[in-house]
Amino acid sequence: MKIKMILPALTEAKSPYWRPIKYSLFPPLGLATLAAYCSSDDEIDLQDEHVEELQINDSPDLVIIQVYITNAFRAYKLADHYRQRGAYVCLGGLHVSSLPDEATPHADSIFIGPGEDTFPEFLKDFRNKTPRKVYVNSKRTIADIPPIRRDLIKRSHYLVPNSIVVSRGCPHHCDFCYKDAFFEGGKSFYTQRVDAALAEIDRLSGKHLYFLDDHLLGNHKFSSALFEGMKGMNRVFQGASTIDAILRGNLIEQAAKAGLRSVFIGFETLSNANLAQSNKKQNLGKDYRAAIKRCHSLGIMINGSFVFGLDDDDKDVFDRTVDWAVENALTTCTFHILTPYPGTRLYQSMEQQGRLLHRNWDLYDTRQVVYKTVGLSASALKAGYDHAYQSFYSWKNICRASMQHDTLKHQLKHFAYAGGWKKFEPLWNFMIKTKGLNNMLPLLETILSKVKHKNNQTSVSPFPAIA
Repeated sequence: MKIKMILPALTEAKSPYWRPIKYSLFPPLGLATLAAYCSSDDEIDLQDEHVEELQINDSPDLVIIQVYITNAFRAYKLADHYRQRGAYVCLGGLHVSSLPDEATPHADSIFIGPGEDTFPEFLKDFRNKTPRKVYVNSKRTIADIPPIRRDLIKRSHYLVPNSIVVSRGCPHHCDFCYKDAFFEGGKSFYTQRVDAALAEIDRLSGKHLYFLDDHLLGNHKFSSALFEGMKGMNRVFQGASTIDAILRGNLIEQAAKAGLRSVFIGFETLSNANLAQSNKKQNLGKDYRAAIKRCHSLGIMINGSFVFGLDDDDKDVFDRTVDWAVENALTTCTFHILTPYPGTRLYQSMEQQGRLLHRNWDLYDTRQVVYKTVGLSASALKAGYDHAYQSFYSWKNICRASMQHDTLKHQLKHFAYAGGWKKFEPLWNFMIKTKGLNNMLPLLETILSKVKHKNNQTSVSPFPAIA
């Protein structure tokens, strides 16, 4: 059977905000994970439109398309195209789970929720010529998940080809997060077996790993055992965590010893009123600066995430946030305009209040204002968001943030990586176009050196965090 799996490009791929390197940083794993359930006799073509031009003049028997909110219209167009060519088309992913009625007319079958139980069930039905229209996830476990079909991933298209996921979901329930819509009706956070996760890591060549988990430190028992098992593997990796997990116990120290060198942290806002409004309980009352200092003392760089447009924000929130991030030496920052994704409590609340301006999903990219604002005008919010990016990544602020570190070597590393990540776009584009991106990884590993802090702890400096 000929099977085609497609991750359509997000709308921003055609916008002025498009940064090819951002989506060439690591391979997404959703479709490669599902491919592991297919037969060894199946002929599978997996395409990621962010890093390659889609070939759509083929005639597969089965087409699987993963749908996010800002690639939804593109996904529907591709689905319609392949159905017209006689292929059986399946749609799944976050957006399909949130709005199944919208997706259904474009597909022969849709998948709601995670697909580890429903996709193999569908494949059996499809081969028996009895496929159903809708498959709804009911079993929440990845304990016995088969190894990801990494042979289908075009490794040369990515800077860090060793992406990995060892858990699903997140233990927290923020009002603006897409996750709860996807995991509705069952466990919203669960992990692999530790031995299986370590086996997956062990079969990855090279040194760098990129954990795509929403919260790598979310289960203390699992993460502790994972990091203990990774000691001695000589890995350097990046992951995501919360402030709460970094401050609690010694898990972050274990992660650092195992090779964690860069962490994504959702600070979201400096306002307690905004945190309470967003149900971001894990940040309420937590000492942001203490968590940052703890990471920096371990040699862990930080990519901070911030959301603008919450109801307590005022016209000064942009400069206030940037100044705080610079003063606390965050290496990279990801800024967002508050976006009410379908299926979230934020969306439901704004819909009830009549605050949604439209349902053009192409614009739900966290860069546009799609709701009626409070406190700030839409134009002020958009202008402030753009200003925050320009200001944080100005050479002046990159230099200021670098100087906050306690050693010259760490200061230079911060300056080089933050500047290199945001200020050398033509170089990144050249490496991507000449298909030489993956060749830069050995260079990064050669440049890496140990940084000794004043407290005599030692760490290895990482490559830039995503922003």
